Amino acid sequence: MKLSNNKILITGGASGIGLGLTERFIHENNTVIICGRRESVLKETRDRIPAVITRVCDLSVEAERLKLFDWVSENHSDLNVLVNNAGIQNWMNITDAGFYKRANEEITTNIIAPIHLTSLFINLKSLKTIINVTSGLAFVSFSKVPVYSATKSFLHSFTLATRHLLKAKNIEVIEMIPPALNTDLGGKGLHDTQPPVSDFIHAIFEQLKEGKTELSYGFSEAMVKANAEEISTAFNRLNPG
Repeated sequence: MKLSNNKILITGGASGIGLGLTERFIHENNTVIICGRRESVLKETRDRIPAVITRVCDLSVEAERLKLFDWVSENHSDLNVLVNNAGIQNWMNITDAGFYKRANEEITTNIIAPIHLTSLFINLKSLKTIINVTSGLAFVSFSKVPVYSATKSFLHSFTLATRHLLKAKNIEVIEMIPPALNTDLGGKGLHDTQPPVSDFIHAIFEQLKEGKTELSYGFSEAMVKANAEEISTAFNRLNPG
């Protein structure tokens, strides 16, 4: 994809990787729209980055996804990049009392929402690029986040298929595959020892400049390239005992 003069929608663009992408894309002379559930968080981002356009939207609700698309179609019909970034991560055990409810929330946000948004936004004549944010855990499961790992495996597979299916519409499909980073994903403090988002953003933009459609870094790069034995070793290291 070209790195400037785009109009980009980033779901979950007010925190974590989404915020890092928002800052960098605006720096690269793009118009960026972000959406999220919390108006207060969106306002903080808008105060910090006045150029950003914000829209409150709970992506777990089908009607709100439809409203988001209708709003973009009416007000930003020249949107040409969709970034399916929003996601939730629940640290839990299948034996937990609330497991199913929380699993359903993860599946809705991490799978149903990007599928629905993709099916809607490909109807925009201006759309040229879709970026799906998956995870290194799409390749090796971490049992402390069993459903999250599975949702990212699904999105990885869906991305491969979508890339093939949308060739006829001349829509490029890019997979962004982060490792664990120093964000609040899953809860505050869980990832404090991980690499900063800024390092990841720098690395993936270098890969975008090279025209790559599979963007990885650190642990996720190792997992993308790993053979079966290396995946098994990584699984045992992540899930000892």
